[in-house]
Amino acid sequence: MSRKPTPEQIRRAPKVLLHDHLDGGLRPETIIELADTVGYTGLPAADPATLGAWFTSAADSGSLDRYLETFRHTVGVMQTRGALERVAAECAEDLAADGVVYAEVRYAPEQHLTEGLRLEEVVEAVQAGFAAGCRRAAERGTPIRVGTLLTAMRHAARSREIAELAVRYRDEGVVGFDIAGAEAGYPPTRHLDAFEYLRRENAHFTIHAGEAFGLPSIWEALQWCGADRLGHGVRIVDDITVDDARDADGARLGRLAAYVRDKRIPLEMCPSSNVQTGAADSIATHPIGLLRRLRFRVTVNTDNRLLGGVTLSDELAALVDAFGYDWDDLEWFTVNAMKSAFLPFDERLALINGRIKPGFAQLKWAVR
Repeated sequence: MSRKPTPEQIRRAPKVLLHDHLDGGLRPETIIELADTVGYTGLPAADPATLGAWFTSAADSGSLDRYLETFRHTVGVMQTRGALERVAAECAEDLAADGVVYAEVRYAPEQHLTEGLRLEEVVEAVQAGFAAGCRRAAERGTPIRVGTLLTAMRHAARSREIAELAVRYRDEGVVGFDIAGAEAGYPPTRHLDAFEYLRRENAHFTIHAGEAFGLPSIWEALQWCGADRLGHGVRIVDDITVDDARDADGARLGRLAAYVRDKRIPLEMCPSSNVQTGAADSIATHPIGLLRRLRFRVTVNTDNRLLGGVTLSDELAALVDAFGYDWDDLEWFTVNAMKSAFLPFDERLALINGRIKPGFAQLKWAVR
């Protein structure tokens, strides 16, 4: 067996990220500079280190609703074409620097209209930014591919419009659709028209479900709406009974949990974020440990890098410390994610066989 992966080795590994919010991953210095440019005066701090610490502290409340409040500052400075292009470009560069080779980054176009941009202009600005960031990353020798997910806010009434936007731009780098926001009181079936439209158009979509609410949210997302993946899905553990938390062999799966595992429905798990919002008590007790042992289609993600103060490498290193994972485990998570990406099959296979497996093989042999 190979030795325990170190944080620096993990950073060099070719990683895949499926659940990352564009407006939750800004650089603190970028927020300050953009606020000064657009005249945004609501920031709680004026220097990058203090501002970054404020975001992490404010998000670390144990409440999803309080966690979501922090976005008013990041969204507040992302209202112009130039700001959107810069944030998207820096996102791609930051992920590439962390060793991510493929990422799906999501954002809600409807939240970036206060300065007069149209929905189409928002999408085109973000796509231009990702293209620029990917070019710069490739020039540095860290190539990355970024696909975009367009998100509709579950408390609003624009989901069909955003779904149509995602289909319109699916040949321009938009790979799928999502709904996000507070779950309680806003079930996914409120947006059934959008999901039925996407299915008719053979389009991919994921749904935030089972983060703060529970099994009914997961059930609706799958059985009524037809989600391809579950954003978080951590509460699927409520449908699993294990007599001994250390032994998954005696686990009893309820009907919904068995369906999720049998159908290989990907779970976009975000451990640090779940601890921050109270969906899990700690990394060490996070349901990801049990779900991995039970061989659910688990993937590891960052959710919001600024709010969590994390990178994908940090998330994986924390799981190594908590559960003793080795290189085979980390490769398993990564291949799971690439298999579950909203890319054509041949393109997923090319990344798995051309970059991910060779990259992990090289690291495994180097540390033996």
